[in-house]
Amino acid sequence: MEAYIERVVDLTDPNDNQILNQSVEDARAAILANDAERVRRISGSFALLARDGKTVRMARSLDRPMRYFLAKRAEGPALIVAPRIDAIYQQLVTEGLADQFHPGYTRMVPAHYITELQLIGCPDPDPTYTRFFTPVSNALSTDTNEIGRAYIAALADEIAAWLQSIPESQPIGVCFSGGIDSGSVFLVTYHVMRKLGMSPARLKAFTLDLGDGPDLQQARAFLDSLGLGLFLETIEADPASLHAEETIRITEDYKALDVESATMALALLGGIRRRYPEWKYLIDGDGGDENLKDYPIEENPELTIRSVVHNQMLYQEGWGVGRIKHSLTYSGGLSRSYTRTYAPARHYGFAGFSPYTRPNVIAVAEAVPFIAITNYSVPRLYELKGEIVAAGVRALTGLEMPVYEKRRFQHGAIPKEAMRQHLPLREAEYRRRFLSIYQ
Repeated sequence: MEAYIERVVDLTDPNDNQILNQSVEDARAAILANDAERVRRISGSFALLARDGKTVRMARSLDRPMRYFLAKRAEGPALIVAPRIDAIYQQLVTEGLADQFHPGYTRMVPAHYITELQLIGCPDPDPTYTRFFTPVSNALSTDTNEIGRAYIAALADEIAAWLQSIPESQPIGVCFSGGIDSGSVFLVTYHVMRKLGMSPARLKAFTLDLGDGPDLQQARAFLDSLGLGLFLETIEADPASLHAEETIRITEDYKALDVESATMALALLGGIRRRYPEWKYLIDGDGGDENLKDYPIEENPELTIRSVVHNQMLYQEGWGVGRIKHSLTYSGGLSRSYTRTYAPARHYGFAGFSPYTRPNVIAVAEAVPFIAITNYSVPRLYELKGEIVAAGVRALTGLEMPVYEKRRFQHGAIPKEAMRQHLPLREAEYRRRFLSIYQ
């Protein structure tokens, strides 16, 4: 009888992990032990696999995509793990197994869970999941000043840890629109750098301008009002350079809003890269909308104010593992859509950081008693983020942060009507174009 041999091909790069408080080996050992408390204590960005015989366990942070595919061989299964779908496909081609591939057969490891697989052959058992991040809901008072202090203090701690992990010779770029999230990240980064004795001359606020977009004026007004206008640097781009097909290939997704956002990110980051060939470190405000539930509910017929405030981490994780609407291929919420930020940064060789995605920051946001504060009022929910964040920035830095009306990234660099001339397609067509890559 032939020996049964299972294989694991780990295409993730250990050097991509940015773990701040322990070694990669210690983090991997915690995952292998299926120890949720130890995994929760991993600080930083990671996507890790650990194996013990036929048992494979994987875990990742919210800001790191991690995918896998289980291929069939006569001698036993082959598990291929990678950050990207196309990397899995190329490995299957190399091994002569490409006929088994379809992008919909790949699986994404959901953020905040240890995912366990048993490589025991056909039929393959379903993965099992152990949650390692379970924040406590409604733990804070309804005082938005108190909430703001806690929220921005957690943000500052994450930014400080990240800054201290970077060589002091390296400049820091903020992807900046002057909105609440990027504005608070810029001001807190500026404050923390000064507090740590770092030169703020290393800092720049990069704003995308595709012509007549409202973000540039907003960004300039934001910084000028605080006497910080010298940090602003405009990155101009030609609207004719916006190509959804290229964005879909890079992000490996087809959700319309994420394709639009990632297209703008590619324009911004491409411009920075051409101007500064050696620049590496960027920081942004992605995750801030999700944390404080600041999305237009009326634009999504699946949502109500009750579903938004009653479902823990709805915007970070979607409807959740084990639910009918949870996608095994794509996970859900920001766990899925963070590729709009991650993939453009990696495409242009940047090391990006989104401090609002860190569990310690999310935990404060989840502790906000949204129901008690809003009493299910949609307008009150929409005004809450600006109130909380401005209060926290004021308490930490002493600065009075301007708060402007919410606007999506893709609607700030270019007027919405003009954007539609270059990105007119909708999700069904974007999906078709994504699937055509492998046809």
